[in-house]
Amino acid sequence: MVKICCIGASYVGGPTMAVIALKCPSIEVAVVDISVPRINAWNSYQLPIYEPGLDAVVKQCRGKNLFFSTDVEKHVREADIVFVSVNTPTKTTRGLGAGKAADLTYWESAARMIADVSKSDKIVVEKSTVPVKTTEAIEKILTHNSKGIKFQILSNPEFLAEGTAIQDLFNPDRVLIGGRETPEGNKAVQALKDVYAHWVPEDRILTTNLWSAELSKLAVNAFLAQRISSVNAMSALCEATGADVTQVSYAVSKDTRIGPKFLNASVGFGRSCFQKDILNLVYICECNGLLEVAEYWKQVIKINEYQKNRFANRVVSSMFNTVSNKKIAILGFAFKKDTGDTRETPAIDVCKGLLGDKARLSIFDPQVTVDQIQRDLTMKKFDWDHPLHLQPISPTTVKQVTCVWDAYEATKDAHGICILTEWDEFKNLDFKRIYDNMQKPAFVFDGRNIVNVDQLREIGFIVYSIGKPLDAWLKDMPAVA
Repeated sequence: MVKICCIGASYVGGPTMAVIALKCPSIEVAVVDISVPRINAWNSYQLPIYEPGLDAVVKQCRGKNLFFSTDVEKHVREADIVFVSVNTPTKTTRGLGAGKAADLTYWESAARMIADVSKSDKIVVEKSTVPVKTTEAIEKILTHNSKGIKFQILSNPEFLAEGTAIQDLFNPDRVLIGGRETPEGNKAVQALKDVYAHWVPEDRILTTNLWSAELSKLAVNAFLAQRISSVNAMSALCEATGADVTQVSYAVSKDTRIGPKFLNASVGFGRSCFQKDILNLVYICECNGLLEVAEYWKQVIKINEYQKNRFANRVVSSMFNTVSNKKIAILGFAFKKDTGDTRETPAIDVCKGLLGDKARLSIFDPQVTVDQIQRDLTMKKFDWDHPLHLQPISPTTVKQVTCVWDAYEATKDAHGICILTEWDEFKNLDFKRIYDNMQKPAFVFDGRNIVNVDQLREIGFIVYSIGKPLDAWLKDMPAVA
């Protein structure tokens, strides 16, 4: 019986291994992590992450051929294939690559542990997003500490979209496996292909060399983020000229060379991988002397920061140039619908901008906990463009932020509403009821373009929707940079 162990029980490791266990009943899969609370949650009825369809998959396999454990060394020792899916955050300490390079501390620690506890040959699979040539460093650690054990390193980057991860795993566009172009490397690649071949058609399983696989992951996220920044930059021009970004995007999407995906204007992109991977790409370009290329990719992030700041400035300028002591309802805090993930969510920067003008925030998100929101709003943000210092953040008090579990409670007596996550339930709210219980004039700032602007204006709202023709009221307001 083939045994697989995955080090790391977070957004990638947990769902991926659960689906492998479901699709490969003859394979024993163990997901290990040093976090006792996280593993306990995986073994409970309340999983540590929210992902549609995940709960059913886990319950079907858990205790049969899918196990969650904190006994990391035991399961690594027994495994034939070891996936490493640990965090690779952007380096935030001072020194070489600070603010851009990936911090591989957890990866190095995992590699040393694998070498230390292994008693048999193993295939080690990169599942984390890592810089190009990481495999080379990992190979050196494993080889120089192998004690006669043979290791083959593969790169198998994930291409999951949170909110649709289970669907993506069931029916992937492609599975990418990179390996050494040697007899041993080819054999290891085939072993991993055999796992995915249980349910993925062979023509969707792509094989490359190691470096191409590692770079492909960074390239995919950079291209996706680039599309979002492009349409967001266009949204500012639409507002200035009276064009409608939705209509422009639709016209653009009909060009078969472009297509419709990732062309929705919004308050900005979130998800840790987009910004983290682009910064990593920037660092790699800089290290290779490709300064013009590095500057090109930097601009993708700069436009994203600009869009978030532009949105927050629009709120303040529209409400008589101040939100001091005004209640602002925040609908949605996760970076996208159908996930509780708040990493790099635009809501953090928008909320901090409003708090800086002394607004009172009432926040509702159906999947994000109060503790998570409070942590996100009080943490310091690393200044990636000036990596030798952390941007100072004005201290926020509990009195300025209230987290509630109902959209109607969040909007009661509010002066304005900011829609920052495109949860489906926000489209079906009783906005007449909301309007009747708000301060007047009542403002709606739609950061996801999900409301019917005309209907809300008929009710009496003053509405700002990104990239849409401005409400007559807003046209008289000062221009927003």
